[in-house]
Parts: sequence; structure tokens; C-alpha cells
Amino acid sequence: MDNKIPAYLYEKRNSVKTILFTALFALLFINLFQPFGSRDWYPGVSDIKYFAFSSLIILTGMLVVVISRMILTTYSKKRDVLYWQYAVWILCEVVAMAIFYTLFAKFFPKDGIERDISEIFRQSLINTALVLLLPYAITWLYFSWKEKSALLEEIEQEKSGESRAKTLIAFPDEKGDLKISIMMENLLYIESADNYATIYYLNKSGLSQFMLRNSLKWMEEHLVNGTPLVRCHRSYIVNMDKVKILKKIKGGIVLELDDERTPDIPVSKTYYESFMRKFSHYSL
Repeated sequence: MDNKIPAYLYEKRNSVKTILFTALFALLFINLFQPFGSRDWYPGVSDIKYFAFSSLIILTGMLVVVISRMILTTYSKKRDVLYWQYAVWILCEVVAMAIFYTLFAKFFPKDGIERDISEIFRQSLINTALVLLLPYAITWLYFSWKEKSALLEEIEQEKSGESRAKTLIAFPDEKGDLKISIMMENLLYIESADNYATIYYLNKSGLSQFMLRNSLKWMEEHLVNGTPLVRCHRSYIVNMDKVKILKKIKGGIVLELDDERTPDIPVSKTYYESFMRKFSHYSL
């Protein structure tokens, strides 16, 4: 419980998917299961009007989840989220949404009949837990499967790339014109500066560099897969075969290469997860 939760549980893109899926699940749940006998509250209302009315209630209640996920995403950028903290977070979401539906049922009672608020809250808590925990569990399993599938694919690409490790890797400029080709075993790292990238490599036992007009983003998309190259920072791509030491310091994590003439390469928080996946494969 004291371990950090995987990044896919709080990534912005996955949070949006979780919210949308949960809203859809809740909408189906309230229209099919009809908790609290809610369909009987409005016997004179058509199914279409009931669907529209319940949709409005669900979307309003989902604001609790939207606000919660926004706070979680912001918080995760500053601090690690542990499993027990995440469990408490989910519990707070369930309770907050249950309170919302309890107040709604209290202020809009069936046929004007007042009901005990503790009983309303108990039923609301049970139904809200179903509405949130079931879609949460489904999305978590899906994200976990996607993560493991991507990792397996990456490992397969790396294995296939090992046979090409001693081949030349070509570097074109932004127009697609070839500017330089370097043996992978001689490539150290690539550093970006504005719209240019500087390639550092070994040449006749000396440290050389070559600057070309292209972006690290393009290189990450077209050159990294299936090779020892990995993006570790917004300004750096490093050759994992050349990493000698991974060191944790006060400011984060830095990499020392096996050539003493190279500087320490930082690993930023943005690329930490993807870098560590590749590093764990290399450290087996």
C-alpha cells in the first residue's frame, strides 16, 4: 500500500477516458437498474423525458469525479500518489457523490413524502459505489492490459533491434535530406537546442558532435523504436548501451555515460516512467 500507483491511473488522457466511461456506465445503470425505484417517482413522464432527466442528474453528479480527477492530476505532478492515498481518494469520491444524490432525493422527494435521510444516504452510498467502482475496475484492468501489451511490444522491438545494433543509423534534417549516418555502437546521446539537434558520437577514439536542423520529437517517433535509444528529457535522447551509472540526486535522476568527456544526462519526471521501463529491461 506504500508503493506508488502506476502512472496510467492519473494520466490526463486516461483520466478523461475513465470519466467518459463512468458517465456512460452510470447513465445505463440508472436507466436499467433504476435505483431507489426512481422510475416510479414520475409515472406520468415518458421514457424519453425520464432518460433526459436522469442524464442531467448523472452529468451533474459526475462533476464530483471531474473535479476530483483534475485535482489528482495536478497533485500527481508535484508528489507521488501511493496506493493507500488513492484508495482514500476513491472513497472520498464515493462519499461526495452519495451526499450529492442524498441531497437531491431529500429536496425532491417522491410524491412529496419525506424519507429518513440516513436511509437515503445508505442506499445512495451503495448505488454510488456500484456506479463508480465497477467502471473504475474495468478501466483499470484495460489500462493495465494496454500498459503490459506496450511493454511486451517494446521488449520485442528491442530484441529485434539488438541484431541491428551495429548498423548505421541515418539522421536526416527536417526536409528529409540525409546529413549524417553513425554506427549505433558509436552514438552517445542527442541534445536539442531550439530547432536544432546536436549528435554526440565517438569518432576515431575522439568525441565528436554534429548539428542538424531537426527536432527530438521527430527522432523519437522515427529512430527510437527497436533501438537502444530512449528519450529521457525534453532536451535529450540517450543511447542506453552507453549508460554506465544511473544516479539519484537531490534534483532527480542523472545518467553517467561510459565516456568521461560527456556530461551527466538528466532524466525528467515527464519521461521517467517510459525511461525506467526501458532501463529495467537493460538491467535484467
